Amino acid sequence: MTTIPTLTTERLILRAPEQRDFDVFAAFYASDRSRFIGGPLDRDRAWRQLATEAGHWLLLGYGRWIVADRDTDQAVGMVGIWNPEGWPEPEIGWDLFDGAEGKGYATEAAEAARSYAYDVLGWDTVISLVAPQNTASAAVAARLGAAKETEFDHPRLGHLHVYRHPGPQDLVNGGAEAYA
Repeated sequence: MTTIPTLTTERLILRAPEQRDFDVFAAFYASDRSRFIGGPLDRDRAWRQLATEAGHWLLLGYGRWIVADRDTDQAVGMVGIWNPEGWPEPEIGWDLFDGAEGKGYATEAAEAARSYAYDVLGWDTVISLVAPQNTASAAVAARLGAAKETEFDHPRLGHLHVYRHPGPQDLVNGGAEAYA
């Protein structure tokens, strides 16, 4: 059984998805905000998506975390390493729930996830896939130092830009976050 580690940053906790996160997760997937990642979804399909997120850890030994406010433990998004069947290679992905955008949470959490990929998993590269119309995610990728490298056509999600993140050797502050 894979144990999902907890990561902490200055303002956030990256933790395993839990049943108590489902309502805010389902609300995100019911909204137009989820359009770049396969939504909107009804509650039944959102439940299956949350189960997929948790199962990804079991199958691959890594995955995406619920991102929670460190002071309140309120879920504000989901960020982490995603590599389902058909993906070109592992990616760092981020989704912020309603009201969490514009606070730097995606960048802060994605930096922690990338550090985990490099420092714990021992990887030397990672990508992020961004829909061309998703200018907010493209801005996060740029803040993370990722550069558009190529393009990828996914059979369900359509045309995506592939952003390559700097490798661990290229990061000034590339060290590990606090792993609990």
